[in-house]
Amino acid sequence: MSEKLIEFKNVTYFYDADEEEENAPLPSPALKDISLTVSKGEFIAVLGHNGSGKSTLAKMCNAILIPSSGEVTVEGMTTSDEDNGDLIRRKVGMVFQNPDNQIVATIVEDDVAFGPENLGVEPSEIRRRVDDALKAVNMYDFRLKQPHNLSGGQKQRVAIAGVLAMRTDVIVLDEPTAMLDPVGRSDVLSTVRMLNREFGITVIMVTHFMDEAVLADRVIVMNRGSIVLDGTPEEVFSNTAAVKSCGLDVPQSTEFCSRLGIKKTVLTADEAVEEIIKIYGGAAK
Repeated sequence: MSEKLIEFKNVTYFYDADEEEENAPLPSPALKDISLTVSKGEFIAVLGHNGSGKSTLAKMCNAILIPSSGEVTVEGMTTSDEDNGDLIRRKVGMVFQNPDNQIVATIVEDDVAFGPENLGVEPSEIRRRVDDALKAVNMYDFRLKQPHNLSGGQKQRVAIAGVLAMRTDVIVLDEPTAMLDPVGRSDVLSTVRMLNREFGITVIMVTHFMDEAVLADRVIVMNRGSIVLDGTPEEVFSNTAAVKSCGLDVPQSTEFCSRLGIKKTVLTADEAVEEIIKIYGGAAK
C-alpha cells in the first residue's frame, strides 16, 4: 500500500467567510467538499480555469490556508492546529508563480540558505544542504551570482533549491512556469521531473499548460471548487468533452489525433507521429 502524505477530508473553504455580516448569505466556496489523498512519490498536476480553486487547494497543503470546514492532514498532523504549522511547512514546501517574489537575498547561496537558517539548522549542515540543493537543480555554478542577473527559469530553480534545502517531502508548485519563456519553462519542468523520479520527492503542480500536465502520473481537474476528474493523463484527456466543459483544452496532439479518427488517446507529439505512421505509413508506398 502506498504511503499517505496529505489527506483532504470533506474540505470546504470560503474566502473572507469570517468577515461576513451576521445572517448575510455566504459567498460561493472556493473549495466544496473536497476529499483527496496524496501518496508518497506521486507527481500530480492540478488543472482548472481561473477561479476553479486549484491555487486554494495548493495553499491548503502546507497550512497557508485552513479549511472553513472539514480537515486537511499532513502525515497525520491536522493543519487546523497552529502548533503543527512549523512541522507541516518542514514537510511541504511551496514554490509560487513569480520567482522574484520568493528571493530574499542578494547572493544565490544565501537565498537557498535562508530556509534552513530559520529552522535553526547547524551552519555546517546548512552548507551541505545548500550545496546539495543547488547541485540537484543544476545551479551550483551560479551559487555566488546575484539573483537579479539570472533568467526567470534560473530564478525559479533557485526557489526550488531553497525548498529542497529545507528537506521537504513534498513540493507544491503554484503555476511555476506561468511567467517564464519556453526555455525557462523547459528547464523548470526538467528539474521538477528529475526531483520526482530520482529523489522520490512528491510533486503537486498547479498549471494551465496541458503539455505540462501530461508529464504527471496523475491529473486532477477542478471546476467551481470541486474535483471533476482525477486519474492518469490518459484517463483524464480521453474524456475530451468533460475537460472542455471545464473551460480547458486537451493537449494539441490529443485533439489532432482525435480529428484524424485515431481512437487511442495520444498525449505527445512523439506519440502522435508513432500512431500516424502505424495507420498511414504504408499509404505512400
